[in-house]
Amino acid sequence: MSNPIFVAIDTPDLAAAQALAQAVAPHVGGLKLGLEFFAANGPAGVRTLGAAGLPIFLDLKLHDIPNTVGKAVASLAPLAPAVLTVHAAGGRAMLEAAKAAAPPACKVVAVTVLTSLDRADLADIGVTASPAEQVERLSDLTRAAGCDGIVCSGEEVAAAAARWPGGTFVVPGLRPTGSAVGDQKRVLTPADALGRGASILVIGRPITAAADPAEAARAIAASLTPRPALTAGA
Repeated sequence: MSNPIFVAIDTPDLAAAQALAQAVAPHVGGLKLGLEFFAANGPAGVRTLGAAGLPIFLDLKLHDIPNTVGKAVASLAPLAPAVLTVHAAGGRAMLEAAKAAAPPACKVVAVTVLTSLDRADLADIGVTASPAEQVERLSDLTRAAGCDGIVCSGEEVAAAAARWPGGTFVVPGLRPTGSAVGDQKRVLTPADALGRGASILVIGRPITAAADPAEAARAIAASLTPRPALTAGA
């Protein structure tokens, strides 16, 4: 896609979400709608924001038994999401069910290790692998299940892209230079993530919490555009 930025709109306020979507639409490639928005506004809210004309990334991180996830994905199909997330930890059968139920044009991507988790957090839930090792394991599983790609941090995306040519790699938790890290523990700048192989850049608070979200989105998009080389004597 020409503009890899999907702005994360995580608010239950439909009017505020709609105003934000309209403001940033000229500067981003799509809208990412997560659990907070969907729980408050449901499918009708998704359709409302879809009127902005941008692709919709439905970030619901589905994780249940295969039959339930398959039926949930089928129920979401009329919304025509461009991207839909499930949890890779749900296992191969669940991943296969999600992909089978999704519309052909929808990319099903699996969340590997949340960007809010580090090695100590993984150990707390019984995972002895490092984040990088766990991403590698779940990426291979997702690919074998026939899904389109994964969600991982910028720290793991280069290795994932090298292992999976043609995969779709969603990188959240991005922070432009000088931005507050917040609750993220493994972050990169948008330009760095793109350079390492990211396909989709999910950016939330650096845009949505800015005094001027449209200008913040424009500046981030501009930071991704390679500058022309200086000519001799310039």
